[in-house]
Amino acid sequence: MAAAHGCLLASIPTTRITKMPQAILSKEYKMKVPYKLKQGQSRIFHKLPSGLNMEVIYQKCLQDDKSKTEKSWNPPPLVFVHGSFHAAWCWAEHWLPFFSQNGFDSYALSLLGQGESDAPEGSVAGSLQTHAADIADFIQKQTESSPPVLIGHSFGGLIVQYYIANEYSELAGAVLVCSVPPTGNSGLVWRYLFSKPVAAFKVTMSLAAKAFQTSLPLCKETFFSKGMEDHRVLRYQELMRESSRMPLFDLRKLNASLPVASSEFTRLLVMGAADDFIVDEKGLEETGSFYCVEPVCVEGVAHDMMLDSSWEKGAQLILSWIKSL
Repeated sequence: MAAAHGCLLASIPTTRITKMPQAILSKEYKMKVPYKLKQGQSRIFHKLPSGLNMEVIYQKCLQDDKSKTEKSWNPPPLVFVHGSFHAAWCWAEHWLPFFSQNGFDSYALSLLGQGESDAPEGSVAGSLQTHAADIADFIQKQTESSPPVLIGHSFGGLIVQYYIANEYSELAGAVLVCSVPPTGNSGLVWRYLFSKPVAAFKVTMSLAAKAFQTSLPLCKETFFSKGMEDHRVLRYQELMRESSRMPLFDLRKLNASLPVASSEFTRLLVMGAADDFIVDEKGLEETGSFYCVEPVCVEGVAHDMMLDSSWEKGAQLILSWIKSL
């Protein structure tokens, strides 16, 4: 990142992105604790039809790795979609560098009202339809002629499900990471309430009451494995607290619109985490069954698989799956 404060002109790579509109980051960051980009990453802004700017953290594939693979296959671009209380930075920490090193152009989006993206009018950031339409606008205009693999985490996974159900644009594949099931989170809540009342209370306090923002133990239990270092949890807790300036959805309206429509899309990887405190095993199985896909449960990681101490496990699984397409 060019500077820690002041007016930033988005850094626009010229080799693969030729139509990315320039946008100027305001003098004050939207996040009081802005995410510092890693080497090789650029923060760019995609102007949506509404006129609002959507933050994109972009990391180009390493040329050396790409040249080695060009003769055998053309790696698709990857587009990452976060869930509640997160933004593009959650992918930029580990997975963007990993996939860049393995030959992929990678784009992590911040949905409206999250991260450094503009906020729409109203009390919530959007709906399944508006978020999916924003992602589609980016994909159609910025990933050239190569269909991407769309990767969604948690509620971002539900947005990806809506995207493929409504066939917004051609995709090379889709990955659901610890995704909210196609029926929403109501089943998870009721299941916890009757089978794990203590866990249900903790989840409610952590997410609905946002207690994860101030309690280190609760934040760690909600999103990370037991072995995660406290100093890393504190850093991510701070970024999560700053990321979501408004709720991603109106949950009542969202649940009333579910389940998402069924889809014949087959190039789908459904993966969950064995230590997930939010999406339980039955939730993972529900998503796999809905799409007639055998879900994969990754051992030794929690809900925030891409940030957890063993983040490589999920990244390696996705890499192997993409190469098998």
